Amino acid sequence: MKKSNFLLLIALLIMGAPVLAAPMIDYPVVKIQALDKSTARTTTLEAKVGETIQYGSLFIKVQACRKSEPLEKPESASFIQVWEVPLHSEKSEWVFSGWMFASSPALSAMDHAVYDVWVLDCLEKTGKKVSPKQNVTNDSDQPNL
Repeated sequence: MKKSNFLLLIALLIMGAPVLAAPMIDYPVVKIQALDKSTARTTTLEAKVGETIQYGSLFIKVQACRKSEPLEKPESASFIQVWEVPLHSEKSEWVFSGWMFASSPALSAMDHAVYDVWVLDCLEKTGKKVSPKQNVTNDSDQPNL
């Protein structure tokens, strides 16, 4: 590398210019950890991309799950939408919509009084079956943007 190119690269890094990241690979399943703060119980859930699952009063829809290539710095990220249908209410409320990162759960965390949800990993296939009461086939409760 020429000295001028090297100095240009250093200057761009110092100024905060984005550096090209390695492409991430799409995976069909996300592994999620959920915490019920009222009982202190954690649950590991798996959901296919495009599927909506229920955890307590929360509905979690996975839009994408991507993982870095094996030789790159390990990272799993998932675009997740979470909404809640409170008890005795017919109206749903958005709780979270965005990317969650397995290596930095606090970077884009869901803020909820009772539940915490975070991404653990992206998987090739499901390892566990989700119980039928957790599966939601009708997305009609999903709030409109």
